[in-house]
Amino acid sequence: MSGVFLSKGLFPSEFFQPTVDFILNCQQADGSIPWFEGSYADPWDHTEAAMALSIGGEWDAAAKAYQWLADTQLDDGSWWAAYKAGEIDNGERRESNFVAYIATGVWHHYLITHNKNFLKSMWPMVERAIEFVLSLQSEHGEIQWAVKPNGSPKMDALITGCSSIYKSLECAINIAVTMGEDSAEWVAARERLGDALRNKPERFDRTWESKARYSMDWFYPVLTGVLSQPQSQARLKERWDEFVEENLGCRCVSDEPWVTVAESCELTMALLAAGDHARAVNVYSWLHQWRLEDGSYWTGYQFAQDVLWPDEKPTWTAGAIILAADALTEYTPAAKLFTEVCLLNKEKQNLQAQTHLK
Repeated sequence: MSGVFLSKGLFPSEFFQPTVDFILNCQQADGSIPWFEGSYADPWDHTEAAMALSIGGEWDAAAKAYQWLADTQLDDGSWWAAYKAGEIDNGERRESNFVAYIATGVWHHYLITHNKNFLKSMWPMVERAIEFVLSLQSEHGEIQWAVKPNGSPKMDALITGCSSIYKSLECAINIAVTMGEDSAEWVAARERLGDALRNKPERFDRTWESKARYSMDWFYPVLTGVLSQPQSQARLKERWDEFVEENLGCRCVSDEPWVTVAESCELTMALLAAGDHARAVNVYSWLHQWRLEDGSYWTGYQFAQDVLWPDEKPTWTAGAIILAADALTEYTPAAKLFTEVCLLNKEKQNLQAQTHLK
């Protein structure tokens, strides 16, 4: 597939239908979307796959995926790290980033469907989830990455995780504004988190080795709107040669000869957020060599040994492929979710409502 193939307004539905169908076929009867058949589902990757179903027009299946989250949410607003066959598969922790991402998925589905009843039904779940996440915010602004089984926080924070939460808070605030609910505390919490990510690097990776070797730590502050466009451009330029392999994709970590499709898709959207459309198209055009006939995609490629690794075709990788395609082509009303910051207030919401009525 050439880069020109994914130009604005030209979403190749027929090409991506098998990818949507792959996710749909992996979805379980209860609505959960495991990594692949026989594997487990975690809240973040489940949501990533559900967003692809929304883009692909499988709105009922996507709504069922979010209903599964509502059905399995714990009393404190969180979810366990993983579930399988209706049971808890990993009860060792509950991750703040996973919990917050539910708001991103719900808002994404609403942007595409404009289904206010869906948003209304999901609001209690989103509110409880965000309250859980913000209970883990420190006085310095960062958010602890997880809690132990007994609910006590694991006292450290991740740049990638907190950046993802920053975008999820934007989505949660927009849901609250649309629902006519007060979001002032969430707005303030998001501002504190953004300040920590931009100005307090010492608040992250305090108790373990720095995660700076991971590409997500490099581009997630760009992808999620933490940085301005000039700052984003400078950040991507600074370590481009460390992470990007020409004609292959983005490395998962700088010191391993392994490119991954999902990270490359997210880098594609980060480049769009930074205003670098040409390189976004270029990076994305490399990824379809990892596609299989059923529309699924391999996780990644170890180029030193010339092997596909691991032997997995995850639903969340397929989801990332569809999200990036939407961002490049602006196919759905949710296409700019990861490439622009759009924080609604009541005045903007009133204007939006009037536009929808016309």
